[in-house]
Amino acid sequence: MQPPLHLILNTQDTTQLADTLHQCCASENWVSKMIDSRPFTDTESVFARSANIWATLDEGDYLQAFSAHPQIGDIKTLQTKYANTREFASTEQAKVAQASHETIEHLALANQLYQNRFGFMFIICVTGKSAQEMLEALHLRSNHSTQDEIRIAAAEQLKITTLRLMKITNVGSQ
Repeated sequence: MQPPLHLILNTQDTTQLADTLHQCCASENWVSKMIDSRPFTDTESVFARSANIWATLDEGDYLQAFSAHPQIGDIKTLQTKYANTREFASTEQAKVAQASHETIEHLALANQLYQNRFGFMFIICVTGKSAQEMLEALHLRSNHSTQDEIRIAAAEQLKITTLRLMKITNVGSQ
């Protein structure tokens, strides 16, 4: 049985902890502030501190975190460029692999249009979502202002970060 999340994070050396946290979120400021938050008193304090830190960060920090994600459905890039988060992201995107070729092509095109419009990758917590649901969300969110979309994407990133923290010790459902 794995030790609780807070004990794992409390006992890792700084380099090891930075590597662990980068798998959850690529914002350097978030990682640094999480490291500085040790010791954590319990697992819930890890999640609470993560959310509190995330809320204090700025747009640049959010964009840095967003840049560490592969495009939804881009399995080839997932396996090469994003090897650090491959294990987490591949299970998160498991339903995309079940989608039709046509749906995946639509996702790729919609992702590109989104990135051209906003200047950053479409971020959504995909766990449990079908490719069609992601495509619908992509189309809906493409109508937002850039500031609104950054705010929405940041909220989605926090969900992803929380799920990835849970996966460190299989806390909660995957």
